[in-house]
Amino acid sequence: MITSIVMVSCDTARIPEVAETIADLSAVSEVYSTTGAVDLIAIVRVREFDEVAEAIAGKIAKVPGVQHTETHIAFRAYSRHDLEQAFAIGS
Repeated sequence: MITSIVMVSCDTARIPEVAETIADLSAVSEVYSTTGAVDLIAIVRVREFDEVAEAIAGKIAKVPGVQHTETHIAFRAYSRHDLEQAFAIGS
């Protein structure tokens, strides 16, 4: 599974609608509204690298109200929650 973190800047008057539209995309697992330099952060999870471009450039960037995206592809996940689940035998 390939995980991408997509920073989304959008028309601030349309943040809720943009977030809902992005969240409805099949490759998107989560969308967070945030403070700081970007308005939304979307987590994209796909099986193939070609799907990354389709999900982000082909879909997220074309959502009305999206002004700019910046994408970071995750190499490795370090999550206490994931590690606890992996070693919770019989729990």
